[in-house]
Amino acid sequence: MQEGSRKAIVAALAANVGIAVAKFVGYAMSGATSMLAEAVHSVADSGNQGLLFLGASRAQRPESEERPFGYSRERYFWAFVVALVIFLLGGAFAIYEGFHKLRSPEPLDSPLIAITILAVSIVLEGWSFYTAFKEARASRGELGWVQYYKSTKSAELPVILLEDLGALVGLLMAFVGIGMAMVTHDSRWDALGSIAIGLLLTAIAITLSIKMRSLLVGEAASERDLSLLQDSLLGSEHVRRVLHMRTNHIGPDKLLVAAKVEFESGLTIEDICNAINVAEVRMRDAVPSARYIYIEPDLPK
Repeated sequence: MQEGSRKAIVAALAANVGIAVAKFVGYAMSGATSMLAEAVHSVADSGNQGLLFLGASRAQRPESEERPFGYSRERYFWAFVVALVIFLLGGAFAIYEGFHKLRSPEPLDSPLIAITILAVSIVLEGWSFYTAFKEARASRGELGWVQYYKSTKSAELPVILLEDLGALVGLLMAFVGIGMAMVTHDSRWDALGSIAIGLLLTAIAITLSIKMRSLLVGEAASERDLSLLQDSLLGSEHVRRVLHMRTNHIGPDKLLVAAKVEFESGLTIEDICNAINVAEVRMRDAVPSARYIYIEPDLPK
């Protein structure tokens, strides 16, 4: 796991554990459904950080005959599980509780305490989100945020970013819901806040599921890395042209590269083998994640 991803996960875990305890206390004292939805959300997020650490740990297992390319895709699998947890424990529960309290509204007790806890939680979640944002900004380079999310091969940073963003927006929704319930003396506002939180978490879960599914199935190298690989290969001695190149990410930092290459005519087998070895070194220097490179000499058809 990259150091930036680790920092983001640790910050999110530290924030969510403390926030979850505070939210459950707030719910016990106020009975606010939005607070309960947010408490369950924080518990789910805490478990999610544990799952991301589990995936990163299992991905470090060495290659074997059964798994010649290693276990790096474990990180994508557990990130996909995280998306399901967000939906089931966060989104579905919040929506259910919201509709339940909407049908059977109950007055809130000590809503001011809930508001205070939410305000403190917003500060802590803001710190967690800023940590993830800073680490992602360092890795995205000049890409826009949408483009970065689409192109990144990281399993952890997209999850943490969206989790923390969802947590911040969810806290604001709970704040508004409980605040309106206080002002209007109508607890249905609190129930609506819980439903809004549930819909938000469901949208995040679906977004993450689509991204992690794409990574699990296998994505090609980014346009930048593909260009670097082709340039380094074309610039190698005795290489006339690249007939075609196929790439596939088998992990965030493990790239499989296969290429058919036309070499100069008149080369011996030894010359071609040496040229391939030199080309592989150049390609790995250009794109360090290109761990597995297979170059096949061929002729244009």
